[in-house]
Amino acid sequence: MTKAPQRRIQRRVVDGVLFLDKPVGLTSNHALQKARRLLNAAKAGHTGTLDPMASGLLPLTFGEATKFSQTLLDADKGYDATVLLGVTTTTADAEGEVLARAEVRASDAEVEAAMARLRGEIEQVPPMYSALKHHGKALYEYARAGIEIPREPRRVTIHRFECLGRDGDSLRIRVACSKGTYVRTLASDLGALLGCGAHLTALRRTHIGPFALDVTTPLADFEALSLEERDACLAPVDALLSHMGVQLLDEVRMRSFTHGQSVTVEEGTAGVLLRVYHDERFLGVGTLTEGGVLVPTRLMSTGTQ
Repeated sequence: MTKAPQRRIQRRVVDGVLFLDKPVGLTSNHALQKARRLLNAAKAGHTGTLDPMASGLLPLTFGEATKFSQTLLDADKGYDATVLLGVTTTTADAEGEVLARAEVRASDAEVEAAMARLRGEIEQVPPMYSALKHHGKALYEYARAGIEIPREPRRVTIHRFECLGRDGDSLRIRVACSKGTYVRTLASDLGALLGCGAHLTALRRTHIGPFALDVTTPLADFEALSLEERDACLAPVDALLSHMGVQLLDEVRMRSFTHGQSVTVEEGTAGVLLRVYHDERFLGVGTLTEGGVLVPTRLMSTGTQ
């Protein structure tokens, strides 16, 4: 008996940004695919991953907004986390196997002194259990096979690293840091400085650039909405670009710009990215060059303008 061909799901054209509060237990991609199915969206992406054990702010982009998802990758991030002193694990977090246990003798003052040494510009060695690539393969794949790959230290900046409270050997911490920072490596380094080891037991992302948890929608709440209500949760396509300057174009220059041609505007700082509008219509992003020439960098599709 011949099997009937499966019908392809007709996806909708959906444009916008969902600031999701990702729950613990899901990968960023699983959270994205859930939200995409709930919106029945044709095209979707996210702006940087969160580990399955982490919760919090995860901006998801749909349709035309996926063109601008890279803009937040360079943004500073903020986290609230819990660190357990005295226990070292293979992954520097609670998902790994315990490697060693040690007595914790550090006083509150010693904890603060160690944290102070990890503020500012520091070097971090990326963990083996990470998505960084080596010869096209994620480091965690090598780690699971028992292979250790040498990693070069990377410069990161820790703007804030403080203890919000202590319950025995467990610390509640708050971190504000530059891109590329691993908070579990920060926890592991803290334990090493204190001589007892440590690992991350909980992690919640609270900020990315100018965005905080107050703009998020928890996934469970999003699931409970109607399709129209879900659509209403989406921020505009240009929501991720609020940190950029604005360039307005008249109708003549707008037509040239939207056809991929450079236009002349007032001179400014060469090399900066600007979000570009005609009246209130978002056209895309342009790079300002010497002599006030605005070069199209990423444009909205004509059909969505």
